[in-house]
Amino acid sequence: MKRISILGSTGSIGTQTLEVVRRNPDALKVVALSCGKNTELLEKQIREFHPALACVADEDAAADLRVRTADTDVRIVCGMQGLEETAAFKDADITVTAVVGMIGILPTLAAIRAGKDIALANKETLVTAGHIIMPLAKDMHVNIYPVDSEHSAIFQCLHGEKHEQIEKILLTASGGPFRGFTPEQLRSVTVEDALKHPNWNMGRKITIDSASMVNKGLEVMEVRWLFDVPLENIEVVIQPQSVIHSMVQFADGAVIAQLGTPDMKLPIQYALFYPDRVFLKGERLDFGALAGLTFEKPDMKTFRGLELAMEACRDGGSMPTVFNAANERAVGKFLDRKIGFTDIYEIIEYCMRSHTVIASPTVSEILDTEKTVYEQIESRWPA
Repeated sequence: MKRISILGSTGSIGTQTLEVVRRNPDALKVVALSCGKNTELLEKQIREFHPALACVADEDAAADLRVRTADTDVRIVCGMQGLEETAAFKDADITVTAVVGMIGILPTLAAIRAGKDIALANKETLVTAGHIIMPLAKDMHVNIYPVDSEHSAIFQCLHGEKHEQIEKILLTASGGPFRGFTPEQLRSVTVEDALKHPNWNMGRKITIDSASMVNKGLEVMEVRWLFDVPLENIEVVIQPQSVIHSMVQFADGAVIAQLGTPDMKLPIQYALFYPDRVFLKGERLDFGALAGLTFEKPDMKTFRGLELAMEACRDGGSMPTVFNAANERAVGKFLDRKIGFTDIYEIIEYCMRSHTVIASPTVSEILDTEKTVYEQIESRWPA
Protein backbone atom coordinates (compact mmCIF):
# COMPACT_ATOMS: atom_id res chain seq x y z
CA MET A 1 0.00 0.00 0.00
CA LYS A 2 1.49 3.33 -1.10
CA ARG A 3 0.33 6.34 0.91
CA ILE A 4 -0.20 9.60 -0.98
CA SER A 5 -0.43 13.28 -0.15
CA ILE A 6 -2.01 15.35 -2.94
CA LEU A 7 -1.43 19.10 -3.18
CA GLY A 8 -4.12 20.61 -5.38
CA SER A 9 -6.58 17.74 -5.10
CA THR A 10 -9.53 19.68 -6.56
CA GLY A 11 -7.75 20.71 -9.78
CA SER A 12 -7.46 18.82 -13.06
CA ILE A 13 -4.40 16.73 -12.12
CA GLY A 14 -5.58 16.29 -8.54
CA THR A 15 -8.99 14.92 -9.49
CA GLN A 16 -7.45 12.58 -12.07
CA THR A 17 -4.97 11.37 -9.43
CA LEU A 18 -7.91 10.54 -7.19
CA GLU A 19 -9.49 8.64 -10.09
CA VAL A 20 -6.32 6.52 -10.28
CA VAL A 21 -6.59 5.93 -6.51
CA ARG A 22 -10.26 5.06 -6.89
CA ARG A 23 -9.36 2.38 -9.43
CA ASN A 24 -6.58 0.93 -7.25
CA PRO A 25 -7.99 0.81 -3.71
CA ASP A 26 -5.80 -2.12 -2.67
CA ALA A 27 -2.56 -0.39 -3.69
CA LEU A 28 -3.04 3.34 -3.04
CA LYS A 29 -4.19 5.20 0.07
CA VAL A 30 -4.79 8.96 0.36
CA VAL A 31 -3.47 10.33 3.66
CA ALA A 32 -3.50 14.10 2.98
CA LEU A 33 -5.22 16.55 0.60
CA SER A 34 -5.10 20.26 -0.11
CA CYS A 35 -7.04 22.79 -2.17
CA GLY A 36 -7.16 26.52 -2.74
CA LYS A 37 -10.80 27.65 -2.69
CA ASN A 38 -13.00 24.71 -3.70
CA THR A 39 -13.81 23.50 -0.20
CA GLU A 40 -17.13 22.03 -1.35
CA LEU A 41 -15.32 19.50 -3.54
CA LEU A 42 -12.61 19.02 -0.92
CA GLU A 43 -15.27 18.05 1.63
CA LYS A 44 -16.59 15.40 -0.77
CA GLN A 45 -13.05 14.09 -1.26
CA ILE A 46 -12.50 13.96 2.51
CA ARG A 47 -15.65 11.92 2.97
CA GLU A 48 -14.74 9.51 0.17
CA PHE A 49 -11.01 9.02 0.81
CA HIS A 50 -10.77 9.63 4.58
CA PRO A 51 -7.43 11.47 4.76
CA ALA A 52 -5.94 12.25 8.15
CA LEU A 53 -5.01 15.81 7.09
CA ALA A 54 -6.48 18.43 4.75
CA CYS A 55 -5.35 21.97 3.96
CA VAL A 56 -7.16 25.00 2.55
CA ALA A 57 -5.87 28.42 1.63
CA ASP A 58 -7.19 30.66 4.39
CA GLU A 59 -8.28 30.47 8.02
CA ASP A 60 -11.93 31.42 7.42
CA ALA A 61 -12.35 28.59 4.92
CA ALA A 62 -10.53 26.24 7.28
CA ALA A 63 -12.81 27.17 10.18
CA ASP A 64 -15.89 26.56 8.03
CA LEU A 65 -14.55 23.22 6.80
CA ARG A 66 -13.76 22.11 10.35
CA VAL A 67 -17.43 22.58 11.23
CA ARG A 68 -18.64 20.76 8.13
CA THR A 69 -16.30 17.79 8.69
CA ALA A 70 -16.65 17.59 12.47
CA ASP A 71 -18.11 14.09 12.14
CA THR A 72 -14.89 12.83 10.50
CA ASP A 73 -11.37 12.24 11.83
CA VAL A 74 -9.69 14.70 9.45
CA ARG A 75 -7.54 17.52 10.84
CA ILE A 76 -7.89 20.80 8.92
CA VAL A 77 -4.93 23.18 8.51
CA CYS A 78 -4.48 26.29 6.39
CA GLY A 79 -2.10 28.70 4.68
CA MET A 80 1.45 28.09 3.55
CA GLN A 81 2.40 26.52 6.87
CA GLY A 82 -0.46 24.06 6.46
CA LEU A 83 0.49 23.38 2.85
CA GLU A 84 4.06 22.59 3.85
CA GLU A 85 2.78 20.29 6.60
CA THR A 86 0.54 18.53 4.08
CA ALA A 87 3.43 18.12 1.63
CA ALA A 88 5.69 16.65 4.30
CA PHE A 89 2.98 14.68 6.12
CA LYS A 90 4.62 11.96 8.18
CA ASP A 91 2.37 9.15 6.93
CA ALA A 92 2.90 9.88 3.21
CA ASP A 93 5.29 7.90 1.00
CA ILE A 94 4.91 10.17 -2.03
CA THR A 95 3.66 13.73 -2.51
CA VAL A 96 1.80 14.71 -5.67
CA THR A 97 2.46 18.42 -6.30
CA ALA A 98 -0.46 19.45 -8.49
CA VAL A 99 -0.92 23.04 -7.33
CA VAL A 100 -0.65 25.74 -10.01
CA GLY A 101 1.90 28.51 -9.69
CA MET A 102 4.97 29.34 -7.65
CA ILE A 103 3.05 28.55 -4.49
CA GLY A 104 4.32 25.02 -5.16
CA ILE A 105 8.00 25.78 -4.43
CA LEU A 106 7.98 25.88 -0.61
CA PRO A 107 5.80 22.79 -0.04
CA THR A 108 7.86 20.82 -2.58
CA LEU A 109 11.02 21.76 -0.69
CA ALA A 110 9.33 20.75 2.58
CA ALA A 111 8.39 17.36 1.12
CA ILE A 112 11.91 16.72 -0.17
CA ARG A 113 13.47 17.68 3.17
CA ALA A 114 11.09 15.20 4.81
CA GLY A 115 12.34 12.48 2.47
CA LYS A 116 9.14 12.15 0.44
CA ASP A 117 9.31 11.08 -3.19
CA ILE A 118 7.71 13.65 -5.50
CA ALA A 119 5.22 13.10 -8.33
CA LEU A 120 5.78 16.49 -9.95
CA ALA A 121 2.97 18.22 -11.82
CA ASN A 122 3.88 21.79 -10.82
CA LYS A 123 5.94 23.35 -13.62
CA GLU A 124 6.91 26.46 -11.73
CA THR A 125 8.90 24.53 -9.13
CA LEU A 126 11.61 23.51 -11.59
CA VAL A 127 11.26 26.48 -13.95
CA THR A 128 12.10 28.96 -11.20
CA ALA A 129 13.95 26.88 -8.61
CA GLY A 130 15.41 23.90 -10.46
CA HIS A 131 18.90 24.88 -9.30
CA ILE A 132 17.69 24.42 -5.71
CA ILE A 133 15.25 21.52 -6.09
CA MET A 134 17.35 19.03 -8.03
CA PRO A 135 20.52 19.16 -5.86
CA LEU A 136 18.40 18.93 -2.70
CA ALA A 137 16.53 15.91 -4.04
CA LYS A 138 19.85 14.24 -4.82
CA ASP A 139 21.21 15.01 -1.35
CA MET A 140 18.05 13.65 0.31
CA HIS A 141 17.95 10.56 -1.96
CA VAL A 142 14.46 11.58 -3.08
CA ASN A 143 13.03 10.49 -6.44
CA ILE A 144 11.26 13.04 -8.62
CA TYR A 145 8.78 11.38 -10.98
CA PRO A 146 7.44 13.68 -13.74
CA VAL A 147 3.68 13.75 -14.20
CA ASP A 148 3.46 15.95 -17.32
CA SER A 149 2.78 13.68 -20.28
CA GLU A 150 5.87 14.83 -22.21
CA HIS A 151 8.28 14.55 -19.30
CA SER A 152 6.83 11.20 -18.30
CA ALA A 153 7.35 10.07 -21.90
CA ILE A 154 11.01 11.11 -21.79
CA PHE A 155 11.41 9.41 -18.41
CA GLN A 156 9.97 6.21 -19.87
CA CYS A 157 12.20 6.41 -22.96
CA LEU A 158 15.28 6.71 -20.74
CA HIS A 159 14.45 3.69 -18.60
CA GLY A 160 17.49 1.42 -18.70
CA GLU A 161 19.47 3.80 -20.91
CA LYS A 162 22.73 5.61 -20.09
CA HIS A 163 22.49 9.37 -19.61
CA GLU A 164 25.83 10.07 -21.31
CA GLN A 165 24.52 8.45 -24.50
CA ILE A 166 21.66 10.96 -24.92
CA GLU A 167 22.17 13.06 -28.04
CA LYS A 168 18.92 14.99 -28.11
CA ILE A 169 15.56 15.28 -26.35
CA LEU A 170 12.69 15.65 -28.83
CA LEU A 171 9.89 17.38 -26.91
CA THR A 172 6.60 17.10 -28.76
CA ALA A 173 3.73 19.59 -28.86
CA SER A 174 0.29 19.43 -30.40
CA GLY A 175 0.51 23.01 -31.66
CA GLY A 176 -2.69 23.87 -29.80
CA PRO A 177 -5.91 25.25 -31.28
CA PHE A 178 -4.15 27.97 -33.31
CA ARG A 179 -1.58 25.87 -35.15
CA GLY A 180 -1.00 27.43 -38.58
CA PHE A 181 -2.37 30.85 -37.58
CA THR A 182 -0.66 34.02 -38.74
CA PRO A 183 0.25 36.77 -36.25
CA GLU A 184 -2.71 38.79 -37.55
CA GLN A 185 -5.13 35.91 -36.91
CA LEU A 186 -3.70 35.35 -33.45
CA ARG A 187 -4.40 38.93 -32.42
CA SER A 188 -8.16 38.47 -32.79
CA VAL A 189 -8.70 35.16 -30.95
CA THR A 190 -11.05 35.05 -27.97
CA VAL A 191 -10.93 33.38 -24.57
CA GLU A 192 -13.41 30.78 -25.82
CA ASP A 193 -11.22 30.04 -28.85
CA ALA A 194 -8.12 29.60 -26.69
CA LEU A 195 -9.84 27.22 -24.28
CA LYS A 196 -10.69 24.74 -27.06
CA HIS A 197 -7.66 22.48 -27.01
CA PRO A 198 -7.90 19.91 -29.82
CA ASN A 199 -6.61 16.91 -27.87
CA TRP A 200 -6.18 17.39 -24.12
CA ASN A 201 -8.56 18.10 -21.25
CA MET A 202 -6.70 20.45 -18.89
CA GLY A 203 -7.26 23.33 -16.48
CA ARG A 204 -7.96 26.83 -17.83
CA LYS A 205 -4.52 28.34 -17.20
CA ILE A 206 -2.52 25.49 -18.74
CA THR A 207 -4.93 25.37 -21.70
CA ILE A 208 -4.18 29.03 -22.46
CA ASP A 209 -0.47 28.32 -22.03
CA SER A 210 -0.78 25.51 -24.54
CA ALA A 211 -2.55 27.79 -27.03
CA SER A 212 0.22 30.41 -26.72
CA MET A 213 2.96 27.73 -26.67
CA VAL A 214 4.29 29.30 -23.48
CA ASN A 215 3.57 25.92 -21.91
CA LYS A 216 6.06 24.26 -24.24
CA GLY A 217 8.65 26.84 -23.29
CA LEU A 218 8.11 26.05 -19.61
CA GLU A 219 8.44 22.36 -20.42
CA VAL A 220 11.78 22.98 -22.16
CA MET A 221 13.03 24.53 -18.91
CA GLU A 222 11.74 21.54 -16.96
CA VAL A 223 13.51 19.12 -19.31
CA ARG A 224 16.73 21.04 -18.72
CA TRP A 225 16.54 20.35 -14.97
CA LEU A 226 14.83 16.95 -14.85
CA PHE A 227 17.17 15.25 -17.29
CA ASP A 228 20.31 17.42 -17.00
CA VAL A 229 20.41 18.14 -20.73
CA PRO A 230 21.69 21.48 -22.11
CA LEU A 231 19.25 23.72 -23.97
CA GLU A 232 20.98 23.17 -27.32
CA ASN A 233 20.19 19.45 -27.02
CA ILE A 234 16.45 20.00 -26.60
CA GLU A 235 14.30 20.29 -29.73
CA VAL A 236 10.58 21.07 -29.86
CA VAL A 237 8.65 19.14 -32.53
CA ILE A 238 4.99 19.72 -33.44
CA GLN A 239 3.11 16.40 -33.49
CA PRO A 240 -0.52 17.47 -34.04
CA GLN A 241 -2.17 14.10 -33.32
CA SER A 242 -0.72 13.97 -29.75
CA VAL A 243 0.08 10.29 -30.23
CA ILE A 244 3.84 10.58 -29.74
CA HIS A 245 4.29 12.22 -26.35
CA SER A 246 8.05 12.78 -26.68
CA MET A 247 11.21 11.08 -27.94
CA VAL A 248 14.88 10.64 -27.11
CA GLN A 249 17.61 10.45 -29.75
CA PHE A 250 20.78 8.61 -28.74
CA ALA A 251 24.43 8.81 -29.77
CA ASP A 252 24.04 6.05 -32.35
CA GLY A 253 21.15 7.84 -34.06
CA ALA A 254 18.44 5.58 -32.63
CA VAL A 255 15.25 7.33 -31.51
CA ILE A 256 13.00 5.89 -28.81
CA ALA A 257 9.48 7.31 -28.57
CA GLN A 258 6.63 6.86 -26.10
CA LEU A 259 3.19 6.66 -27.70
CA GLY A 260 -0.31 6.50 -26.33
CA THR A 261 -3.74 8.09 -26.29
CA PRO A 262 -3.92 11.59 -24.74
CA ASP A 263 -4.90 10.56 -21.21
CA MET A 264 -3.24 12.23 -18.22
CA LYS A 265 -4.08 9.29 -15.97
CA LEU A 266 -1.35 7.27 -17.68
CA PRO A 267 1.61 9.48 -16.57
CA ILE A 268 -0.01 9.99 -13.15
CA GLN A 269 -0.36 6.26 -12.63
CA TYR A 270 3.15 5.58 -13.96
CA ALA A 271 4.60 8.03 -11.40
CA LEU A 272 2.65 6.48 -8.53
CA PHE A 273 3.50 2.86 -9.36
CA TYR A 274 7.02 3.24 -10.80
CA PRO A 275 8.83 1.02 -11.70
CA ASP A 276 5.77 -1.21 -12.11
CA ARG A 277 3.06 -0.88 -14.72
CA VAL A 278 -0.50 -1.76 -13.74
CA PHE A 279 -3.65 -2.07 -15.81
CA LEU A 280 -5.25 1.24 -16.80
CA LYS A 281 -8.73 1.10 -18.25
CA GLY A 282 -9.16 3.33 -21.26
CA GLU A 283 -8.87 3.72 -25.00
CA ARG A 284 -5.93 2.02 -26.72
CA LEU A 285 -4.16 3.17 -29.86
CA ASP A 286 -5.51 1.51 -32.98
CA PHE A 287 -2.63 1.69 -35.42
CA GLY A 288 -4.75 0.28 -38.20
CA ALA A 289 -7.14 3.20 -37.84
CA LEU A 290 -4.50 5.93 -37.58
CA ALA A 291 -4.62 8.10 -40.68
CA GLY A 292 -0.99 9.06 -40.13
CA LEU A 293 1.46 10.82 -37.90
CA THR A 294 2.75 14.21 -39.01
CA PHE A 295 5.53 16.47 -37.75
CA GLU A 296 6.29 20.18 -38.10
CA LYS A 297 8.76 22.71 -36.84
CA PRO A 298 7.27 25.19 -34.34
CA ASP A 299 6.53 28.70 -35.64
CA MET A 300 8.40 30.70 -33.01
CA LYS A 301 7.88 34.00 -34.83
CA THR A 302 4.11 33.75 -34.46
CA PHE A 303 4.09 31.90 -31.13
CA ARG A 304 6.66 34.15 -29.50
CA GLY A 305 6.17 32.64 -26.06
CA LEU A 306 8.35 29.68 -27.04
CA GLU A 307 11.13 31.92 -28.37
CA LEU A 308 11.03 34.08 -25.21
CA ALA A 309 11.16 30.95 -23.05
CA MET A 310 14.29 29.78 -24.86
CA GLU A 311 15.83 33.19 -24.23
CA ALA A 312 14.90 33.06 -20.53
CA CYS A 313 16.41 29.57 -20.29
CA ARG A 314 19.66 30.77 -21.86
CA ASP A 315 19.83 33.78 -19.52
CA GLY A 316 19.15 31.52 -16.53
CA GLY A 317 19.23 32.68 -12.93
CA SER A 318 16.14 34.70 -12.08
CA MET A 319 15.02 35.26 -15.71
CA PRO A 320 12.85 32.11 -15.87
CA THR A 321 11.03 33.43 -12.78
CA VAL A 322 10.35 36.69 -14.62
CA PHE A 323 9.10 34.77 -17.66
CA ASN A 324 6.84 32.56 -15.56
CA ALA A 325 5.46 35.32 -13.31
CA ALA A 326 4.78 37.66 -16.24
CA ASN A 327 2.95 34.92 -18.13
CA GLU A 328 0.93 33.89 -15.08
CA ARG A 329 -0.35 37.41 -14.49
CA ALA A 330 -0.89 38.05 -18.22
CA VAL A 331 -2.92 34.85 -18.64
CA GLY A 332 -5.08 35.90 -15.69
CA LYS A 333 -5.75 39.24 -17.37
CA PHE A 334 -6.56 37.52 -20.67
CA LEU A 335 -9.01 35.14 -18.98
CA ASP A 336 -10.61 38.18 -17.33
CA ARG A 337 -10.88 39.75 -20.83
CA LYS A 338 -8.70 42.74 -19.86
CA ILE A 339 -6.05 42.17 -22.54
CA GLY A 340 -5.84 40.49 -25.94
CA PHE A 341 -4.20 37.14 -26.58
CA THR A 342 -0.98 38.47 -28.14
CA ASP A 343 -0.66 40.99 -25.29
CA ILE A 344 0.52 37.98 -23.24
CA TYR A 345 3.74 38.00 -25.30
CA GLU A 346 4.10 41.78 -25.00
CA ILE A 347 3.84 41.62 -21.21
CA ILE A 348 6.37 38.80 -20.94
CA GLU A 349 8.88 40.55 -23.19
CA TYR A 350 8.48 43.90 -21.42
CA CYS A 351 9.17 42.32 -18.02
CA MET A 352 12.16 40.35 -19.31
CA ARG A 353 13.72 43.43 -20.92
CA SER A 354 13.29 45.35 -17.64
CA HIS A 355 14.98 42.74 -15.46
CA THR A 356 18.57 42.45 -14.25
CA VAL A 357 19.38 38.77 -13.80
CA ILE A 358 20.26 37.36 -10.39
CA ALA A 359 22.66 34.54 -11.19
CA SER A 360 21.67 31.96 -8.56
CA PRO A 361 18.61 33.27 -6.70
CA THR A 362 17.57 32.02 -3.28
CA VAL A 363 13.94 31.05 -2.68
CA SER A 364 13.42 34.46 -1.07
CA GLU A 365 14.87 36.22 -4.12
CA ILE A 366 12.70 34.09 -6.43
CA LEU A 367 9.54 35.07 -4.54
CA ASP A 368 10.65 38.73 -4.39
CA THR A 369 11.23 38.69 -8.16
CA GLU A 370 7.74 37.30 -8.69
CA LYS A 371 6.26 40.07 -6.53
CA THR A 372 8.22 42.75 -8.40
CA VAL A 373 7.01 41.44 -11.76
CA TYR A 374 3.41 41.46 -10.57
CA GLU A 375 3.73 45.04 -9.34
CA GLN A 376 5.37 46.08 -12.61
CA ILE A 377 2.52 44.60 -14.65
CA GLU A 378 -0.20 46.15 -12.50
CA SER A 379 1.49 49.54 -12.83
CA ARG A 380 1.70 49.38 -16.65
CA TRP A 381 -1.46 47.31 -17.32
CA PRO A 382 -3.79 48.27 -14.44
CA ALA A 383 -7.08 46.43 -13.92
